[in-house]
Amino acid sequence: MKRAWHFLTKPSAKYSVFTIAIIAALISLAGVFVFHESVEYSSSTEFCVSCHSMEENYNEYKNTIHFKNSAGVRAECRNCHIPEDNPIDFLKAKIGGLGDIYSEYISGDVDTPLKFEQHRQKMAEDVWKMMAETNSAPCKSCHTYNAMDHAKQSPAAAAAMTNAEAKNMNCIECHKGIAHQLPIMKQGFHKVFKQLEANSAIAPSVTTLYTLTQKKLYSDANEQSTIEGVLLPASGVTVLGTRNDMLQIKFVGWHEKSAQSGIITQELGKFINVAKLKESAKATEKLIQEKRDSNTGMMWQQVEVSAWITQAYLQPNIDSVWQYAKGMYNETCSACHAVTAADYLPANQWISTLKSMKPYNSLTPTEEQTLLKYLQVHAKDMAQ
Repeated sequence: MKRAWHFLTKPSAKYSVFTIAIIAALISLAGVFVFHESVEYSSSTEFCVSCHSMEENYNEYKNTIHFKNSAGVRAECRNCHIPEDNPIDFLKAKIGGLGDIYSEYISGDVDTPLKFEQHRQKMAEDVWKMMAETNSAPCKSCHTYNAMDHAKQSPAAAAAMTNAEAKNMNCIECHKGIAHQLPIMKQGFHKVFKQLEANSAIAPSVTTLYTLTQKKLYSDANEQSTIEGVLLPASGVTVLGTRNDMLQIKFVGWHEKSAQSGIITQELGKFINVAKLKESAKATEKLIQEKRDSNTGMMWQQVEVSAWITQAYLQPNIDSVWQYAKGMYNETCSACHAVTAADYLPANQWISTLKSMKPYNSLTPTEEQTLLKYLQVHAKDMAQ
């Protein structure tokens, strides 16, 4: 004990305690400086994209508004991936970054484009988890609720952000895929469609049927006759008779009196499309009634159309089609944001809303038609 005390009070005969203290302080300062610079450099975009596997990710980011925009404000990698306000969250993010280096250079999990795609969902989920745990602290370091001018937002965005502010919502609940390509999520609705498809090779012997996909409308009971238009998905028809393994059907709908497009809608004043008719089919329409739309003052006509269709892709119950469409909605839209209930918007407003989401999904045109029909039929202004 005495020797230890002697070393602490007189550590060297050659150097004074003061001199040793100065040297120790300089070494400590140098260590702090090196550590700080290392942390700063390893947080830079230059360092992040130096890995081969990050090249494609970087190209995705360069095509987004976070890289280039009218305000000239750029969000670098650290702004989104490192929560800097909380030291604990900061250290967790930096330690997590070591795992990325391990995957790149040691395990080889992401060292090729194919491997990267195979791990994209896991990596995305790790980021979403960090965002959830920090209540999107990286996002909110730039985007704060109290700095938003709702008057400069679209009505839908203003309403959503006002609600989000009241709940102090986590940004990632509604925003995903805004800087990088989304992973290809598991799409169970495709399996549901395959099952419905397998069960609808031949139409069941019931009076009312519903289309699972687009159906061509023929002028006669054979597929070599004139095609007079198409029935759109989730449209109801009444079976009048059969011939040559084809069905004679009729359906009722509305169109604007002055319209030339041949679009038949399900409801007066609501563009829930049932069919697209060619001029030859329009000439065979049977007028049921005329009625003025109280909202727009436009005159509408309710008509009955008859045609022939094949027996495939028809369902006896619309609920099975809606189940498929609802699964499509939940799986596709939840990849980017929280899923909004179908009755959140009026039927006609869903058209522009879904159209604006087209760049962010990989749905086929027929799938888009089915999804839109589901949302419109269950919309805010539709009687359930």
